[in-house]
Amino acid sequence: MKGLNKRDNGTYHLRMRVPKRFLAITGKKEIHRSLKTDDKAEAAELAPKVRKEVLEELENILTARALPGSADAYRAAQALVQARGFEYLSSASLLETPLEETLARLDGLSINDNVETARALLGGIEEPGLRLSELVAVVNEYRAHDNRFKDDDQLRKWLNPRKKAVSNLMEAISGKDIPVGDIDAATAAKHKLWWQKRIAKEGLKPETANKDFVNMRSLLRDYYSSIAQPNPPKPYADINIEKDRYRENKRKKEIPVEWIEEKWFAEGALDGINHEARDILLMSIESGCRQSEISNLPPYAIVLDHPIPHLKIQVEEGEFRREVKNAPSQRLVPLVGVSLAAAKRHPTGFPKYRGSSSYSGEINTELRSRNLLPSDEHTVGGVRHTFESRMKKVIIPNDDRGEMMGHSVKAARNRETYGDDMELEEKLRLANLIVLPVPPHLT
Repeated sequence: MKGLNKRDNGTYHLRMRVPKRFLAITGKKEIHRSLKTDDKAEAAELAPKVRKEVLEELENILTARALPGSADAYRAAQALVQARGFEYLSSASLLETPLEETLARLDGLSINDNVETARALLGGIEEPGLRLSELVAVVNEYRAHDNRFKDDDQLRKWLNPRKKAVSNLMEAISGKDIPVGDIDAATAAKHKLWWQKRIAKEGLKPETANKDFVNMRSLLRDYYSSIAQPNPPKPYADINIEKDRYRENKRKKEIPVEWIEEKWFAEGALDGINHEARDILLMSIESGCRQSEISNLPPYAIVLDHPIPHLKIQVEEGEFRREVKNAPSQRLVPLVGVSLAAAKRHPTGFPKYRGSSSYSGEINTELRSRNLLPSDEHTVGGVRHTFESRMKKVIIPNDDRGEMMGHSVKAARNRETYGDDMELEEKLRLANLIVLPVPPHLT
């Protein structure tokens, strides 16, 4: 085989020409690597793998030299060290390891290795000096693929809490824009103490602080993943503020069925509310959908030319891209009662609210100004809770209720689920068990 040389001691070596782009780092036109065998067939089998490893090493050396201080250089250093059978450790970390560890790394060097390889083995290529203020932008770029289905409003809602978490952390550490690599357990503890003081002084909920901690945990995890950091630090792993055990867990209050029929279905009650907002409200009553699932429907997702008119709730790409909450949220929803009537009035959806988060605020304001909510604590979001209670009342099983509402049946059961999803025909049968009569003026 071309490129195989047998030395006097009987061992085969790979002899390969150095590609032009690597000549500056090798200083020679050929590289020789021992294949550590005296069997020609085995050497021929090993040669392509060793050639590939040599080219990868040269690529990493070139990156480390050409892009000092960058995340790419840091990743290249990690790869160089891992190829030698070690874990990348910074020079500071190496000082804390047994002497044998450092000596083993030195033994792994040869006279033919260059300075980049030596620096990598001895921890001399530092983690990129990303600052706290730059963290969200870097993670946003790293998560571009994962976030590709988010529309502009969904992306804004994803970014803003992370920006707020970083801003709060900076305030907790006296406004210092520290390197991300310096965020340690002590830094996270200061963040927690800052929140504890605010909660005591301003009466805020622990859940608000815990969202900050979750977002910082997520940002750091994604950042260290982006630079392929082995055994990344987890300074926020145990950071949490316990909920007040004497405070009740509040959930959205249901809108009583009697209220819906007597107040909302009353003739003229919804007059003056723009037609799109009114009909999103009516569609939510008999569909059990989340408000955003209806307001963000693309034009083709309201299917009226089917034996069973229905909505298609799913992840969308392209012009109408959007995410849904999770995989079980992707479902077909039968249209009945006032929901079907509303869909017929808006067969291509709701362009005023598509890709926007303004619907909830507007409809709650409109209903409250007309005294059409039972109390100050009620919001339109309670309609979804009402939908499930209506299903409970007619003894629809928990699993079926979950499928109707886009919940994870697996999570509810805490075990694997088997069998096919519920057919649209069966969903229609269940929906008809609880459908409310449609007033003539809303048909």
